[in-house]
Amino acid sequence: MSSIRNQVTLIGNVGDDPKVTRLDDGKIVARFPMATNEQYRNEHGEKVQTTDWHYIKAWGKTAEIIEKYVTKGKQVAVSGKLKTSTYNTEDGDERRVTDIVVDEILLLGSKSDGDAD
Repeated sequence: MSSIRNQVTLIGNVGDDPKVTRLDDGKIVARFPMATNEQYRNEHGEKVQTTDWHYIKAWGKTAEIIEKYVTKGKQVAVSGKLKTSTYNTEDGDERRVTDIVVDEILLLGSKSDGDAD
């Protein structure tokens, strides 16, 4: 049962081109926002669509794949775990952010998605 603890799987669209950073110790990390959409009918029978934003982070080989193939607007599936961290703003306020640390990414859609001809 421990294999399903803290497991996240999402399908959505990349909200911005990934930002890839190479650290001094040689590690590579990629970050990007991802939007997931949900549609339902409200109490009046009207179609409603909601969008949730998620912050994606990947390391190593997965980050290299993201750097090479992932761009804004691309539909992807990600699988990973939630990781919450805190930081202080320049004003001294404490902020919390929850990332999805990706173990696996699947590129969806056709090869020509997002390509301009």
